[in-house]
Amino acid sequence: MAVKTIEDLFIHELSDIYSAEKQLTKALPRLARAATAPELKQAFETHLEETQGQVERIDQIVDALGIRLKRIKCAAMEGLVEEGKEVIEEVEAGALRDAALIGGAQKVEHYEIASYGTLSAIAKQLGYQDAVPLLQATLKEEKATDEKLTILAEQVGNQRAAEKSKAA
Repeated sequence: MAVKTIEDLFIHELSDIYSAEKQLTKALPRLARAATAPELKQAFETHLEETQGQVERIDQIVDALGIRLKRIKCAAMEGLVEEGKEVIEEVEAGALRDAALIGGAQKVEHYEIASYGTLSAIAKQLGYQDAVPLLQATLKEEKATDEKLTILAEQVGNQRAAEKSKAA
């Protein structure tokens, strides 16, 4: 897609994050099954529900602005999902895998935070009043998920993995 205007950039970025969210809805159930800690399984399941809501918000933005998303595949999310598959295949189930899954999930959240922050700023610049609160609501959710993952890493994943390493 040729990006020649700020409006083009907005549509491109919105199309990209839409692809990312759709890929994530397919990956989260796999991550939940691969997690050992019940708290982590629950976090992935909760984020799946949030992600589905985020996809719906993008649909609302598209409808409100009367725009069409481009059919693109988010290469960044594709890579992050692939990293998650590698963790599942290469790290034995348990605390160490949980720690690795949390780290991978935080990479995803940071990508989404950057994307929604950018989209929110562009929407403000363009005067897309209907889009701004929807984008900011998703940005707030992504930041909250990142914070929850940090707590899980500190209290569950990393701590249990370290205890297992010391015992070995």
